[in-house]
Amino acid sequence: MLEVSAITQVFGGVTALDDVSFCAAKGAITGVIGPNGAGKTTLFNIITGIYRQTSGRVTLEGKDISGLPPERLARRGLVRTFQNIELFGGMSVLENVMVGLHTKSSSGVLSCALKMPWSIAEERRIRTEAMKWLEFTAIADLADVTAGNLPFGKGRLLEIARALAVGPAIILMDEPAAGLNSRETLALARLIQAIREMGITVVLVEHDMELVMDICDRIVVLNLGKKLAEGTPREIQENPEVIAAYLGEG
Repeated sequence: MLEVSAITQVFGGVTALDDVSFCAAKGAITGVIGPNGAGKTTLFNIITGIYRQTSGRVTLEGKDISGLPPERLARRGLVRTFQNIELFGGMSVLENVMVGLHTKSSSGVLSCALKMPWSIAEERRIRTEAMKWLEFTAIADLADVTAGNLPFGKGRLLEIARALAVGPAIILMDEPAAGLNSRETLALARLIQAIREMGITVVLVEHDMELVMDICDRIVVLNLGKKLAEGTPREIQENPEVIAAYLGEG
């Protein structure tokens, strides 16, 4: 589904990523882990078009997507959530998800301003579809709440709902469990598994090792900008290099 090939990223004289390669299988949950500063978010920023890599390439279903901007990637079915929640704080929860459906909208500014019948019908359809995603993420009861007033955990769910509204083939999640309590993390695990069951490929960066080991099919480990290991959760748990990177040689 997604292939990262020999990605290197240099900022000034600092090499943030050094020849990193891995694949994310279609319909699977792939975890990317590593100590702080390993290059995980930088890698996500490259895949999702925020950074342009120094060298290497990214392919989605066999097609080179290197350097494409985020809005074009969304139309190709690749979306993401962020480590720091990115919401339209002054808009309602429902309106935030409706924004995620912009790729399916054909009405222009003029037809909306003139309230043309097809524009009104499309707006109604988008609103209905947005509500379905709020129901899927269990926050439909908050549809009319201003997004900026949401508790942190609900904001996480809203960001996921908005990404899903695009109708992605693959979703990248950057530390989705950050800031969540144990109950919220358990609910998040069930949600991610439900997303996979819909046929959507998931790639996530995460520090919660219990979550990663419970839900991921394969795990990629980065350390100091390089790929340290790749394998099943059991293989990663038993890898001495991974243990040393996290806990020290002793």
